[in-house]
Amino acid sequence: MPILAALNLYPIKSCAGIALHEAVVTATGLMSRRIYDREWMVVDAHGRFLTQREHPEMATIAPRIEAGTLELRAPDMPRLEIPLDLPDPNDAPTLNVQIWNDSVKAYDCGETTAAWFSDALGIACRLVRFHPDARRIADSRWTDGIEVPALFSDGYPMLVISEASLGDVNKRLIAQGRDALPMNRFRPNIVIDGIEAFEEDYAASIRIGDATLKPVKPCPRCPVPSVDQATGRIGPDPLDILRTYRADPRVGGGITFGMNAILLAGEGKLVRVGQRVEADLAF
Repeated sequence: MPILAALNLYPIKSCAGIALHEAVVTATGLMSRRIYDREWMVVDAHGRFLTQREHPEMATIAPRIEAGTLELRAPDMPRLEIPLDLPDPNDAPTLNVQIWNDSVKAYDCGETTAAWFSDALGIACRLVRFHPDARRIADSRWTDGIEVPALFSDGYPMLVISEASLGDVNKRLIAQGRDALPMNRFRPNIVIDGIEAFEEDYAASIRIGDATLKPVKPCPRCPVPSVDQATGRIGPDPLDILRTYRADPRVGGGITFGMNAILLAGEGKLVRVGQRVEADLAF
């Protein structure tokens, strides 16, 4: 029987995730204790987003949810606490930030936080938080015209991967004399066990309790899976293995692994690890 094997929340884009036992599903992604997935983002001095693609050490910035704060830790850095309450919109500083082709309004998290991230990453940068007045919409060419809101994710609210898909990749890595990779290299939000390898690619819908997800776009992989998420160091890149059988014409021949998904029904519903999953295939 297919089950929900793992839930992962990434409060700050491209920083470490938080493994959850349960989460609320929303149109913009997972949410837990008032924290939304990719609600925060690190930007450079020009307001452009930073990721592990250029700064793999971002993987070692680890968030933890505490009472009223998001606590951050990083190697050789003091602990930093960020308030969870939204600032007063009448006097809170804002700036326009760039994520891919979108320019959106964001709260500036302040000089102390900017100094902490600049020291941690060795580059002048700032932390920003998605502004409630900001509007960012996923590419409707993949959503059948549904208007899907997004925060600071690369483009879609959730990423779904099955345990069997990772097992298939790891079998091929091991056959080449290489080490198997953990799931966190691919940074999914939702992990499903008990379906066939890459079955998520062909699912018309995925039901978890009262929530219904729709996989909409194969996820083209960048160099991030080569980053050890525990150390921030770049290691062997699995893309050479994936390239042999995961080129997808739907995304111009990009190397894909996992499916970007949107929420069709169940806004605000709670999903839990171990819960039964039902996947309806599109053929």
